[in-house]
Amino acid sequence: MVDVSEKDVVWRSAVAEGRLKLSPHTIETIADGAVKKGDVFTSSKLAGIQAAKATPGILPLCHQIPLTSVEVDLDIDGHDLVARCTVSAEYRTGVEMEALMGVTVALLNAWDMVKYLEKNETGQYPDTVITGIRVLKKQKGGK
Repeated sequence: MVDVSEKDVVWRSAVAEGRLKLSPHTIETIADGAVKKGDVFTSSKLAGIQAAKATPGILPLCHQIPLTSVEVDLDIDGHDLVARCTVSAEYRTGVEMEALMGVTVALLNAWDMVKYLEKNETGQYPDTVITGIRVLKKQKGGK
């Protein structure tokens, strides 16, 4: 791990986003609240929050950051399920890895919940894809 002990403790925030491309039928099933495993939005939000908090246990060189806030939002945009994760903390290093982890796991959870709708006749996922995972914004200092 990088030594951050000389850095000042300041407020930090990061926003990450990603997309899960799904079939129109799957998007409609999510919107109707008819997915067999339950509410995709609520479950994926919770999975993303849990993942952001667990980041240093998964990425071995990440610091254990005392997070003060984790928000995961999901929305439908055309044939995409869009996840956005906002993380903040008062610490010596940034929280972008936590935001990226939150988005990634939220989308993976959604895929797991709808995979029965996305499989083709041979059990493959020819059109399902997670894409565009990126940091939209990071801030340091001030609120």
